[in-house]
Amino acid sequence: MSDAITLPFWLVLFLGILATVAVFDRIFAPGVRWYFRRRVNDAIDELNTRLDLQIQPFKLARKQGLIDQLLYDPDVIEAVDQEHQTTGKPRAVIMKEVRRYAAEIVPSFSPLTYFGIGTRAAKWLSEFTYRVHLGYTHDEAFKNIAGNASVVFVMNHRSNMDYVLVTYLASGRASLSYAVGEWAQVIFLHSLLRSMGAYFIRRNSKNQLYRRVLAAYVRKATKEGVTQAVFPEGGLSPDGTLREPKLGLLSYMVSGFKADGSKDIVFIPVGINYDRVLEDRMLTAKQEKQATGRDFRFRMSGAVGFLTHLVKLRLQGKLYRYGHACVSFGEPISLTAFAKRNGIDFSTYIETGDPVERKAREARFAGVQKLGEQLLEEIGRIIPVLPVALVATVLLENEDHWMGDLELKSKVFDLMQRIEQAGYFVYIPHEDRDYTLETGIRMLKLRHIMESNEDGLYRANLKEQLLLEYYANSIAHIVDALEKRATLERENP
Repeated sequence: MSDAITLPFWLVLFLGILATVAVFDRIFAPGVRWYFRRRVNDAIDELNTRLDLQIQPFKLARKQGLIDQLLYDPDVIEAVDQEHQTTGKPRAVIMKEVRRYAAEIVPSFSPLTYFGIGTRAAKWLSEFTYRVHLGYTHDEAFKNIAGNASVVFVMNHRSNMDYVLVTYLASGRASLSYAVGEWAQVIFLHSLLRSMGAYFIRRNSKNQLYRRVLAAYVRKATKEGVTQAVFPEGGLSPDGTLREPKLGLLSYMVSGFKADGSKDIVFIPVGINYDRVLEDRMLTAKQEKQATGRDFRFRMSGAVGFLTHLVKLRLQGKLYRYGHACVSFGEPISLTAFAKRNGIDFSTYIETGDPVERKAREARFAGVQKLGEQLLEEIGRIIPVLPVALVATVLLENEDHWMGDLELKSKVFDLMQRIEQAGYFVYIPHEDRDYTLETGIRMLKLRHIMESNEDGLYRANLKEQLLLEYYANSIAHIVDALEKRATLERENP
């Protein structure tokens, strides 16, 4: 019984390491975790003193906790029962599907990643690519938003740079939570986006169970005050015009909203415009192929070479950035005021299979449709008018006509004046109208979208008409409004 037992050195070393880890885990780790958790909480409290819209506890909750909340959401449980009755699947199997959907959707927000890495990277990338400007703002109305209101930034979708640009410009006000699609399900990228508060959606999914889980998350996040940013158009505009609103996420946000409640939902319209959209040729590729037979295909090798060339030019001090990028923030729209003004009841969920409620459901859907249309109208009203859009519009109006400097300048200045008089925002670089014209011409000539002859005259390059139309379409709704107004004035002098 007293014989010695001999153990190999490697085994003793291994057991010693396990014992050390166990001691650290049970004795030291709780204190370390408490210390760092306190430091994080102090940092969040400090951040909240600087942000106009504070980071809400729901956004800081652990991912597993948020998943559990979704699993026991009454609407999700009802959806599970309906799926069980319809398909005959065991409830345990359906709950596993729900858990998988919830894990796919729910973010894992990290303030350190968002403010320490994300916003700094967004600022660098934005300013590396564009001359970034803040356009029209309504700061006084923004400051008057109730502290307990849920705030949703709604914006037009011109480019994937929209995420980056608005994150940068809004970083002093709030941390934004975006809905991102399948394009972001890339290794490493999806983890980074999750840590920045993004939640993932399957844009065209017909799976009703998945849609109910997504609806539950969006509704809960909105109710808990998470500041969100959405694109009512649903996706990028292929021709540059403002598209009709897609109502999925919007309907989830307002479902269950009570206009006589104490907590409001406030929508902030955001208008974005660029002198050059990085994806313009990809977005117009389908129309280009139909019109001319030319086929543009994205190649990763070409993109990497293009970015490498940009970095090289920047290091050499020879990079001319892609013109101006401008963002305007409009006047907040209160859902409480909107619902009362229009007599709309959002208090019950839109997603329901009860046929008895069909009429009420249709009325609610019409209310969401009206809300979406008003939001798009407000966004259109504040989209910045930039130099390239102005010159592109004039060139298209005179596409077969060669123009000299004075004639082109006169037409562009006239258009600028009419737009400003109608109350729209025109961004004038350095407050110099001549420079504005020069910027627009330079950007279009660099890309051969407009051409000049030996006499110094200009006109549109008809081989690039689709691209010219794409940039003119960014303000086409404004030009149409001016024409309608002029027609009414002529008919009713």
